[in-house]
Amino acid sequence: MKVADNLKTIKETIAKACEQSNRRPEEIKIIAVTKYVSIERAKEALDSGIVDLGENREEGLTAKWEVLQNKPTWHFIGSLQSRKVKNIIDRVDYIHSLDRLSLAQEINKRAKRIIKCLVQVNVSGEESKHGLAPEEVRSFIDEMKQFSNIEVAGLMTMAPYTNDREFLRECFKRLKNIQLDIQRLELDYAPCTELSMGMSNDYAIAIEEGATMVRIGTALVGEE
Repeated sequence: MKVADNLKTIKETIAKACEQSNRRPEEIKIIAVTKYVSIERAKEALDSGIVDLGENREEGLTAKWEVLQNKPTWHFIGSLQSRKVKNIIDRVDYIHSLDRLSLAQEINKRAKRIIKCLVQVNVSGEESKHGLAPEEVRSFIDEMKQFSNIEVAGLMTMAPYTNDREFLRECFKRLKNIQLDIQRLELDYAPCTELSMGMSNDYAIAIEEGATMVRIGTALVGEE
């Protein structure tokens, strides 16, 4: 299907989720995850009205950036090795996978401007997932005040791939509660206004529980 048709369906789902949770669709940023698709398909997403593109590998982001450059807002959404920071830092607007001090040090060292970062939290406790344990988030964010080139824009999680809607809801609620705890601190370097959670299979639930960014690949651009 055309990206524009998929986007129409997704926006309808978002509108329903917002209605359920007394929110406005304008609060939700749709990030098209283009890691499995061609540059042409990514262009189609932009032509359909998408503004934000997400890539999870340095090589994929670099290849698409060389063609599209600053047309989209770029989100790096995958696990990021410190040695690869230098290759993406001038090309991204958001990094969704800040999960260790050594990575923060490298981002701060390489950045020539303030980079909006989201702290990745492993709310489900799965060993296969990256991210901080929920109880580690507060102290980690305290450490971020030493880095002048990093703004903690929010939090990110990857929920389990499951049909258990209540378990998914609990995961998303937990991240929202952590966000609220950080926001109460009123930290200049960590406004924590963004919640990046929800993908093709669970974004409606994520929105109902407070997501401001949803990372949608298959349902939007497919898997070319």
